[in-house]
Amino acid sequence: MADFHFLRPFWLLLLLAIPLLPLIYRKARQSDSGWTRVIPETLLRPVISRYGQSGTSGRSPLVISAAAALVLAIALAGPAWRQVPTPLQQQNDSLVIVLDLSLSMLATDVEPDRLTLAKRKIRDILQQRDGSLTALVVYAADAHAVSPLTDDRNTITGMLDVLDPVIMPAPGNRVDLGVALGHRLLEQGAPGKGQMLLITDNASDRYQDRITQALEGSRFALNTLTVGTAEGGPIPLPKQGFIRENGEIVMTKASPSALQHLARNNGGQSHKLTIDDTDIHQLGLRPEDSEDWEDSERELTVDRFQDDGYWLLWLTLPLVLIGWRKGALALILFTLLPLTPRPAMALSWADLWAREDQRAPAMIANDPAAAAPQLSDPEWRGSAQYRSEDYESAAETLARAETPLADYNRGNALARAGKLGEAMAAYDEALADDPQMEDALFNRKIVEDLLNQQQAENESDDGDGDSSDDGDSQDGNDGSQDNQGQQESEDGTGGQDSQQQGDQANSQQTQQNGQNGNQGGEQSAEAPSPSAQQSGDGEGGSEGQKRNAPAEVSDAPLTQGQEQWLRRIPDDPGGLLRRKFLQQYQQRDTQSEEGDTPW
Repeated sequence: MADFHFLRPFWLLLLLAIPLLPLIYRKARQSDSGWTRVIPETLLRPVISRYGQSGTSGRSPLVISAAAALVLAIALAGPAWRQVPTPLQQQNDSLVIVLDLSLSMLATDVEPDRLTLAKRKIRDILQQRDGSLTALVVYAADAHAVSPLTDDRNTITGMLDVLDPVIMPAPGNRVDLGVALGHRLLEQGAPGKGQMLLITDNASDRYQDRITQALEGSRFALNTLTVGTAEGGPIPLPKQGFIRENGEIVMTKASPSALQHLARNNGGQSHKLTIDDTDIHQLGLRPEDSEDWEDSERELTVDRFQDDGYWLLWLTLPLVLIGWRKGALALILFTLLPLTPRPAMALSWADLWAREDQRAPAMIANDPAAAAPQLSDPEWRGSAQYRSEDYESAAETLARAETPLADYNRGNALARAGKLGEAMAAYDEALADDPQMEDALFNRKIVEDLLNQQQAENESDDGDGDSSDDGDSQDGNDGSQDNQGQQESEDGTGGQDSQQQGDQANSQQTQQNGQNGNQGGEQSAEAPSPSAQQSGDGEGGSEGQKRNAPAEVSDAPLTQGQEQWLRRIPDDPGGLLRRKFLQQYQQRDTQSEEGDTPW
């Protein structure tokens, strides 16, 4: 009992009312009942005594009332002495922050500069949205996702320090691409309501119409946060002075009116960046601004003290029965009615309060095999079948859903089932409807490489058979040995490449789980594994994979030499983002917009 305490100790103030009960009771007895204003005293005297009581004396309720008040005060105060694991909940309101990383964000019209203030504001937003889903997108000449939707704010906070215009592959100010990418993240991974927050100094008129057209009919609002002043300021570059145009120093100006017009046309609000949290409150970015909560997808728990005050309510039951004798039978029935067995019903209790798309994620997470027959939506049923490793059934179910995401998930299921040709066709259907689906492009490339590898291995096997049939026996034996050695080397390399590609696919899927949700954040698609894809490659491929399989991870602590060697590896998250953004920029082949300024 050393940890015994009250969770709500202010309710103990109710005990102060117990000494006042005799005064209240005496006042009630001496006061007029009020009937004398309605019934003449001659008729009322035989029924009610002069003290407002009936002719027959009754038991004093002081003891019962004091005991009930004592028990209720202690119960409401929340006595607690033991801790139990409690599931954490997160706000079912997603936010994608779209940050301008063009050169204009280096302007010094505000101290120290626009970008520094913007990153400080992002930290404030993340601190107030702890446990809520938040993503970060940056843009210049193209848009890039720094982090998908995640409830771990440290994932985004760790990247803020390295965000700088110099890591972007090309200069520009394509705000339309940034908003479009943020909208795709919400469409693919937001489990409930969502909104976008654009942090920039200006939005060119040439892009506002595109943004409004792209967000037409969307359920996600676009808010804007203006950083900078209307007077503007110069843009300094390290060791190069200020940016100049035709010999004149460029003075980039913020345009709050343009951003306000953009937000109003897309269902949002606009505000100027403030030092305090006024802008965060006005734009409704805090968790308390929404009452829609759900269990955390990572199933996090925290030990919290259990409120055991409800057990004391059973002690108040006999006290209430004594004080309310005429209603005792009704109170007993009301108390025992919930304990009576109910007949079985086909409609579950959860069905009455939640839709299928609200119940499906929890059902699939608990038991996907049992959830599949209970789900009617083809995408949710296909997701459950995929999680239970019934890939062929998942592909058949997903074929009934005519959405790009369903085609993409069907391609992954077919690849898992070893039907690489059909998986390629499914990916092509998804890309025909959504050419910008990066995960489909990535997985399609993996499946295409595996098909080419299988074809090359089959041709190599045919060549070995022909060479073994020609020539004399000695030469044939030598050639067979050489070809066999060469084939083993190729098989080993193929297994290693396949394994590396599978690892890349799994890495891509790790990001995809935060970005692409198969409705409500539940992603049924995973990158095809090498074992499922090369089920028919023959013994040579499997032997190559075994030979090139990674060694088991050792639990032994690192030696001093190993630790010193690891310290030599530079920690450069900015370089990783720079190479990632450059690769995406080259793959997309984004063309520069005519009239777009490099700042």
